[in-house]
Amino acid sequence: MASIGWVLLLFLAQLHTLLSTSIAHRADGGNLTHLPVSFLCHPNQAKALLQLKQSFSFSRSTTRLSSWRNGTDCCLWEGVGCDPSSGHVTILDLNNRRLSTHGLDPALFSLISLQRLDLSMNDISGYNIRSAGFERFTFLTHLNLSNSRLYGQIPPSISKLVNLLSLDLSTYNIDYPLGLDGPNYYYYYNNLRESSFDTFVANLSNLRELYLDSVDLSNSGEEWGTSLAAYVPQLQVLSLADCHLSGPIHKALSRLHSLVVINLQENFYATAGPFPEFFMDFPNLTVLQLSGTNLEGRLPSRPFQSKNLRVLDLSYNMNLSGHVPNFSNASSLETLRLHRTNFVYDIPTPSSNFTSLKELVLNRNFISVDFLSAFGRLKSLHQLDLDCLLDNELDLDLDSASDLGPIFSWIGQHKNLTSLGLSGCNFSGVPPALLSNFMNLKNLKFNNCDLPRPVLHAVGNLTGLQTLEMDVYTYGSMPSSIGNLTNLRNLYIEDTGFSGPMPAAIGELTNLRNLYIVSCGFSGPMPPAIGKLTNLRYMYIEDFGFSGSMPAPIGNLTNLEAMEIHGRQISGLIPYAIGQLNKLRWLILQDCNFSGSIPSSIVNLTQLTMLDLSSNSLNGEIPPSIFSLPILNRLDLSFNQLSGPLQGFDKAGPQLETVRFKNNELSGFIPKAIFQLTSLVCIDVSSNNLIGSVDLAHFRRLTYLAVLNLSYNKLHVMASEDNNPVETSYLAGLRELRLVSCKITQFPRFLRHVDHISYLDLSCNKISGDIPNWIWETTWNVRQLNLSHNMFTGMQLSSYVVPFNTLIEALDLSFNRLSGMIPMPKLSGLILDYSNNMFSSLLPNWTSYLRDTIYLSMSKNNIHGHVSPSICNATYLLDVLDLSYNYFNGPIPHCFIENIPFGVLNLRQNRLEGMLPSNITTRCSLQTIDLHGNKIEGRLPRGLSNCTYLEVIDFGSNKIADAFPSWLRGLPKLSVLVLRSNQMYGTIGDIVGDTKCEECFPSLQIIDLASNNFSGTLRPQWFKQLKSMMAEFNSSGKTLETLSTISVSDREHSYQYSVEIMYKGADMPFGRMLTTVTAIDFSKNSLEGTIPETFGSLVSLRVLSLSHNAFTGKIPAQLGSMTDLESLDLSCNQLSGDIPQELTDLTFLGSLNLSYNHLVGKIPQSRQFSTFDSSSFEGNAGLCGLQLPKFPCGSSPHSPGVAHGDKSSRHIDVVLFLFVGLGFGVGFAAAIVVKWDRFGRCFYCNCKSLAYLITTRR
Repeated sequence: MASIGWVLLLFLAQLHTLLSTSIAHRADGGNLTHLPVSFLCHPNQAKALLQLKQSFSFSRSTTRLSSWRNGTDCCLWEGVGCDPSSGHVTILDLNNRRLSTHGLDPALFSLISLQRLDLSMNDISGYNIRSAGFERFTFLTHLNLSNSRLYGQIPPSISKLVNLLSLDLSTYNIDYPLGLDGPNYYYYYNNLRESSFDTFVANLSNLRELYLDSVDLSNSGEEWGTSLAAYVPQLQVLSLADCHLSGPIHKALSRLHSLVVINLQENFYATAGPFPEFFMDFPNLTVLQLSGTNLEGRLPSRPFQSKNLRVLDLSYNMNLSGHVPNFSNASSLETLRLHRTNFVYDIPTPSSNFTSLKELVLNRNFISVDFLSAFGRLKSLHQLDLDCLLDNELDLDLDSASDLGPIFSWIGQHKNLTSLGLSGCNFSGVPPALLSNFMNLKNLKFNNCDLPRPVLHAVGNLTGLQTLEMDVYTYGSMPSSIGNLTNLRNLYIEDTGFSGPMPAAIGELTNLRNLYIVSCGFSGPMPPAIGKLTNLRYMYIEDFGFSGSMPAPIGNLTNLEAMEIHGRQISGLIPYAIGQLNKLRWLILQDCNFSGSIPSSIVNLTQLTMLDLSSNSLNGEIPPSIFSLPILNRLDLSFNQLSGPLQGFDKAGPQLETVRFKNNELSGFIPKAIFQLTSLVCIDVSSNNLIGSVDLAHFRRLTYLAVLNLSYNKLHVMASEDNNPVETSYLAGLRELRLVSCKITQFPRFLRHVDHISYLDLSCNKISGDIPNWIWETTWNVRQLNLSHNMFTGMQLSSYVVPFNTLIEALDLSFNRLSGMIPMPKLSGLILDYSNNMFSSLLPNWTSYLRDTIYLSMSKNNIHGHVSPSICNATYLLDVLDLSYNYFNGPIPHCFIENIPFGVLNLRQNRLEGMLPSNITTRCSLQTIDLHGNKIEGRLPRGLSNCTYLEVIDFGSNKIADAFPSWLRGLPKLSVLVLRSNQMYGTIGDIVGDTKCEECFPSLQIIDLASNNFSGTLRPQWFKQLKSMMAEFNSSGKTLETLSTISVSDREHSYQYSVEIMYKGADMPFGRMLTTVTAIDFSKNSLEGTIPETFGSLVSLRVLSLSHNAFTGKIPAQLGSMTDLESLDLSCNQLSGDIPQELTDLTFLGSLNLSYNHLVGKIPQSRQFSTFDSSSFEGNAGLCGLQLPKFPCGSSPHSPGVAHGDKSSRHIDVVLFLFVGLGFGVGFAAAIVVKWDRFGRCFYCNCKSLAYLITTRR
């Protein structure tokens, strides 16, 4: 934000030089050839500036600093200003030159005489500027690095600039406002943070202007206001928009009485508080922007009566209320924004004092002619925005000509009004003729409006429009009247309800410069008429309705500078004609379905700086000629099917920064030429088939390299280790290093010298020994640290409170051999995974370090002790808590159940005991609860019926005594219910005829009630409710949603519930379970009666086990309809009759057990039955067939001693069985055979049943 004074000073400095040169010229009669050349500029500073110029990358659209030439006076160069008396360079203003560089060249910091430095709106790529030498600028008064693509912590040296008057490190979000001549895609965003705001401003006592918009100050606490008041007393401009500020607006700010501009907008998570009325005591306050700062309570009248305020923005404070008084004294207002507040008004006294008002933004409460007329004739009004939304919904009462007609007429009276925005307005009752009041408009925006087709058609009559933005509810095709808007320069259409093809009339908009189409519902191919838009500069299309190939006439858009298209149904080849777009700087064809090879014509796009063809179906080799594009900066070909070797890097230009080829089929070695590209900032070739050994020291020359990802190849990565510190201090600028599955055996020692790394992933390697102590030091800025799946045994910790100096996004130490106490990050961590180690203890106050934790897993360790209820109060963010497979004992904290804060609660396989409370709130967000393998007693908590998001319930292997939980029937997402091995009793609940739910257990796909005391018969109607086990409900193969996915930065971390079903003789794990994985296990109960024929309707069932019950009657032939069945166990019952021939239709059946029943007749021989051996049928005296060679059909079988022995003789046989599961597993089991003469039943404990185990694992 350079001031006018700065520009004037630069002009005067250059004017002085010009006058001096002119005087010298006249003194010699105009002949300068005989005079020695005398420059005002010092040679060493000219040399430094030329060196700085060499560090910049230029393209055709950038300012090339052509005046910066050797042998000329640097004080006359573009953007340079000198002191007239000393000749020292005091001003360097390169604002918005679209320059690109890798960090700041050291030559810059030799210009120690600088007083003003502006590098804003350039691409500095400041991954490693933390140690930059700003402290050398002891005379610096103005520093502007806004929108310069800076990352990480604010350089501490900036806080040492004690003479600073103005500091700007902000990011201004470049939206697409009305009237903008195209989105400026050259602006770059900073991503800065400051963890100690107090320290940062402590030395900046002279500061007058502070702009830190979008700098993350969340770790600075609530005292930012007191810090400013204490250290920066003369502040005049305070801009901290979108800084994640915490706490209310502190009263200490009242001491900053010199403030002229206050901008605290978009701090939505600030603590709710009242309007800071003390701001109105500042005598010079002209700008007050408090939009979205969580203000509440009643607003005093003073802000509306201020005589000095020019800008007042209180929008997006929905809890801020009060009456809007008369504005009789508010003549200075130029901008007034009151939308999304809870204000009301009395009919104000008409006023004519608003002669300066240029922008007016009002919400529904103020949209009336009475209120608007009170402003009088607003002769200066250029922009009006009216928000019709009422409580974030369309106001259906504001939709008639009587309501909107007078308002539109009032708009028509303001001839200077050029921009109109209408949000949330319902035009369903509005005559199209009313739009004639908009004829003077240049810019029109409909946002979230209901726009009927006649009204939309009438928009085509507003022929003076230059910008049209539409985010509307409408139906049918887009009216062809859009072609009448021949003066249109900018067209933005988003989230409309259009259907059908885009009209060819779009081609009539020949003056169009910018076209932006997102999710509009169009279908069919893009119209060839797009090729007529020959003045188009920018085209962005993201609409997955478009299909077919890209039209060839798109090659006519020769003025196009940026093309970005996303559309998964856009297919075919990338047109060769795209090579005709010789002004193109950005070409992004991402997430489409293009196939074939990359067209060779792309080599003609010599102005291209970004090429992104990622997420397509492109194949073939990468054309080496791509690398010869002279100013190519970013190349992304990820997520395709490209193959062949990496080649062409030897042709790459000096501006190539980013290479992303991840997730392809590339092969061969990493070429040596890549190690010579010193401009590279990012290399990602992960998930390919690259081979060979890679020494990280080979990247030594790539001093700007910030991102390196070689993961998931066939590479052997090593790091040269040497006692020479020079040899181990390379890649010092790395910000992200990912070497997953790279066969690394030693921890790379060079990382000790990498201070700015934020993301380090060395998982899935073979690193052993200790994690080095310097990993845990405070100098590291690590955000994500993944050392999982290695062989670490120690951590070299000086404290189990790890002193990371920033919030950790992810710390993953899982799958190692670590023991002892679990370390906790001092400032908490979003994702903490310590699972699959040998940890045995926790810090006494470990839960106090979970303030921001979302995911916590300590599964599969050796941790003893009680589970602390303080977890519930430690964080409200915790979504996944997994303490399974440990030795926790004692009761489960009541807060875990009564006020469940989690999405996933997994306490499986511990020693927890006691009863579960039943008071679960209606706010329950639980998706998975797993208490399997503990000692829980009592009844199931009835409050679980409030957990409408529940997908998995596993209380197996406890001591729960209760009836079947029919009260869970209404849970819409419940997919897995496991209650096996408890003391459950009664009948399996009757849900038939239940009037409380239209569909009962609608999503159930796995139910395990084995090894309980259930009795009675199975009701046939029960199985008609299990809709998810029927083919028509899961033929699509959707995935079970028992998956908590947590997105952090650009990474996802997932906790997923997995199921192991023992069928076909082996444990078969299912991670992301398809809905076709369905199972029923009612084995080892006391169920009786016949097997219901309605089982046959469960045609998607994979596993059915009814063994060890007292079922009688015949095997239903309807079971032959269960065509997906893979495992069937009906053993150890009292079934009789023949084996139905229909069972031979079960072509997927891999495991069958009908043993120890009373079946008779010939065993079917066709299809799968011919593969089963005698163990599937033994213990049935009346069966015969090839599977029973001792009992061929036609012979008289002997009575088997187990099933049909002498009822008067009671004995126990101990048998050793070898079971072979059809090639799926071999094992031995001791079995005890018991004959019970009272019922003639066989209890064959541990017989070869197909009981399956369901466990939860990460």
